[in-house]
Amino acid sequence: MSNPVLKEFPHEIHTERLLIRLPLPGDGKAVYEAVQYSRRELKQWLPFAQKEQTLEESEVNVREAQIQFLQREDLRFHIFDKHTKVFLGCTGLHRIDWSIPKFEIGYWVDTTHQGKGIISEAVKALMTFAFEELGANRVEIRCDEKNERSRAIPEKLGFSLEGIHYHNARSVDGINLCNTCVYSKLE
Repeated sequence: MSNPVLKEFPHEIHTERLLIRLPLPGDGKAVYEAVQYSRRELKQWLPFAQKEQTLEESEVNVREAQIQFLQREDLRFHIFDKHTKVFLGCTGLHRIDWSIPKFEIGYWVDTTHQGKGIISEAVKALMTFAFEELGANRVEIRCDEKNERSRAIPEKLGFSLEGIHYHNARSVDGINLCNTCVYSKLE
């Protein structure tokens, strides 16, 4: 296997409504505002939402995500409305194993834009990108068994529920044990 840094692939994905692209310097403000507005919903499920971030920390995080993207360690993508350029949320290919290759898709949406099919459209595009551009043999989506909105995405897109890992992780607040659903799609 060649060094993943040498892998060439597009840094943008276009769908009917969305521009999905790597994080760029200056995105921190839009990400910060979306997280602040959506914190109550995000905090239930996502570790990054547990700690308040400053605007500066958000911008640092965006720039670090860009570096990880260019190093092919983690491929975070920002989701924008194609026409208005409004930031809508994030998705990405995480826990990458280039030797297979396999990827895990993660996602969240600004609650202002929830329920509009944005995440379904973005995840479908990212799944296609993983198979067609990156040669994926396996794409996974993992989520808390209780997160019904998150579970609806892989179910809608035809992923197979491989199983539920019972009491395999702590809840994001660190208090309770939770169960993780593992969905997959194979090439």
